[in-house]
Amino acid sequence: MIETFKRIYVRSFGCPTNLADEEVIIGCLSEAGYEVVQNIKDADILIYNTCAVKTPTENRIINLLKNSPADKKLIVAGCLPLINLERLRAEVKADGLVGPSPGIGIVEAVSRVASGQEVIMLEKSSKLSLNVSKVRKHKVIGVIPISHGCLGSCSYCCVVFARGRLRSHKIDEVVERIKSDLASGIKEIWLTSQDTGCYGRDIESNLATLLRQICRIDGEFFVRVGMMTPNFALELLDELIQVYKDEKIFKFLHLPVQSGDNEVLKDMNRFYSVEDYEKIICRFREEVPDITIATDVICGFPGESDKAFSKTLKLMEETQPDIINVSKFFPRPHTTAEKMKPYVPLLEVSERSKRIAKLSKKISSEKNRKWIGWKGKILVDEKGKISDSWIGRSFAYKPIVVKSNQNLLGKSIDVKVLKPFATYLGAKIL
Repeated sequence: MIETFKRIYVRSFGCPTNLADEEVIIGCLSEAGYEVVQNIKDADILIYNTCAVKTPTENRIINLLKNSPADKKLIVAGCLPLINLERLRAEVKADGLVGPSPGIGIVEAVSRVASGQEVIMLEKSSKLSLNVSKVRKHKVIGVIPISHGCLGSCSYCCVVFARGRLRSHKIDEVVERIKSDLASGIKEIWLTSQDTGCYGRDIESNLATLLRQICRIDGEFFVRVGMMTPNFALELLDELIQVYKDEKIFKFLHLPVQSGDNEVLKDMNRFYSVEDYEKIICRFREEVPDITIATDVICGFPGESDKAFSKTLKLMEETQPDIINVSKFFPRPHTTAEKMKPYVPLLEVSERSKRIAKLSKKISSEKNRKWIGWKGKILVDEKGKISDSWIGRSFAYKPIVVKSNQNLLGKSIDVKVLKPFATYLGAKIL
């Protein structure tokens, strides 16, 4: 069987958790004797590890799947099969459907597809493990899911249908995974989850306790903490602030507010207020100097009035997030918001999105100007898009671009910031 269908092509879309899932998929298949290839033409079986959090993303992926080569067997994995199975079955001819985080189960799925079976494996596992084979896609960054699923019930969100309710990895398991990654050369750890803020609530622990244990690991490395919802962050606020002061934690906080209007937040079924969000931002900035704040905003949620949107603009102007991730509202299948009225006209949604994006660029440009002349160490974690350019991260996770004809990946270098841009800082190597 393996001799006939032994070459596998894997491609992932979406969030860091999907990237971590891809590393495990490739690791498990490689250990089982399959060859993972980089080119579709060389493959016998294609695995697309999909995302479907937004309608435009789903549309692009469905179009890609529909144009998949007819002479290749196709497995659609990830969130899409659980978020919009009806559309997937109607529009795509797939040999296998597999849910997110399949772990070692991907080997069974490939084996059965290779033998000519039609495979559907969509049950959410309650026994996920970090102690599995994986092939890292990045030489410097280790992506570690600390939990799967969440405790939210946001009216617009379809990811909960794919990822399910909260299942946290034990602290010892996360620590051992990090130690293993560090031993293989990793220098930057991304802790990822649908909501890192609710980590551990199913195992009588919490995010702050996990971070304290991680900071006790020997070695030089940095930790980027993934998105956390304000209500859970607020409950842990004092503990989080204290652990964020540790030099191993990037001073980077991703706190999605989604709207600056409390009535819209209530309709979104978000369990916090605008005032809660403001309190968290204020406290972090008071006690963790130069912290980078990222937030998310949804434009055009059903019933969002002009006044409600103006409150969101005002909140962004007052709290000055370094990064604002802007999304247009699209109704997702089987969500409460799908049936909410009235819809905001698409042209108005687009206009609001442009206004937020323009404000975001203005704020980030102004905040980045304050870094002119800063001197310090950065960890180079990415090759730049331009020849001889490299991207490193400061203690505040600011992307800083330098030029060098040497290979700087994974190195800590001293730099001086010379020029600010909206999304990064330009620097010279000292």
